[in-house]
Amino acid sequence: MALFESGGGSSAQLLDAEVSGLDALDLPVPPRPTRGARVWAAAWPKLLAIAIAIFAWQVVVWSGWKEQSVLPGPRKVFPAFVDDWGTIWPASQTTLLRLGQGFAISLVLGMTLGALVARNKVLRAALGSMISGLQTMPSIAWFPLAIVLFGLKESAILFVVVLGAAPSIANGLIGGIDHIQPILLRAGRVMGARRWKEFRYVILPAALPSFVGGLKQAWAFAWRSLLAGEVVVLIANKPSLGHQLQVDKDNIAYPSMMAVMIAILVIGILIDSFIFSRAERAIRKRYGLIDEATQ
Repeated sequence: MALFESGGGSSAQLLDAEVSGLDALDLPVPPRPTRGARVWAAAWPKLLAIAIAIFAWQVVVWSGWKEQSVLPGPRKVFPAFVDDWGTIWPASQTTLLRLGQGFAISLVLGMTLGALVARNKVLRAALGSMISGLQTMPSIAWFPLAIVLFGLKESAILFVVVLGAAPSIANGLIGGIDHIQPILLRAGRVMGARRWKEFRYVILPAALPSFVGGLKQAWAFAWRSLLAGEVVVLIANKPSLGHQLQVDKDNIAYPSMMAVMIAILVIGILIDSFIFSRAERAIRKRYGLIDEATQ
């Protein structure tokens, strides 16, 4: 009996030691950062990059590479930005309205084309390479044709924006659909998903990461196409950021010209930060690629 009790005591001690060893493997979960901390964590790298860029710009001005009348420094450009705000703001509204309209049309056309080509072998063979070819074609090359077809109207610039953005959206959706596991599609059909329901509840969610990447690329193409077109010609007699760039250049108002360039850069950063970066983060969270304990 004493031996049994001794053996039982040893077993209990061994079990306690093993359990305490397992407990030591548990790592403490840090508290979730506050909203202010998360905002600052996202903002300070951008602010630091902006500060470095401004400093580098000023260093180039100090170097004397170009006269300050040709290459003005931040001390001249930022006051010009404030002084020209009454011109920059209406021009920004016109440009952003055109961008929104063109991108919306591109989204509908690109999704439709991408869904049809990805799911139809005949269309894939006929149009797959053409879509990629349209994506690589410089958007500015479409402007002479757009002006011939539509004249100096809003439809001309929308035509160019759509041709610049829609192929990227289509290719993003095609690439996402191509990487869907066949077993997932079969499981959807077994559960009764057909046609529209299959696309809505199976195909699109599975292709979403690649599709959002295509949307981000399409926005970049649309933004460049739009600004290039506005620089070339004044459409519908409306002031725009691209046209204002050309006006300031012709008038040798280089601080004002660079102020418009800053406005274009800021718009691009804001759209990427508040739309596409958030969309990508939401998708990563949905797919379990973000550690919530550290966010």
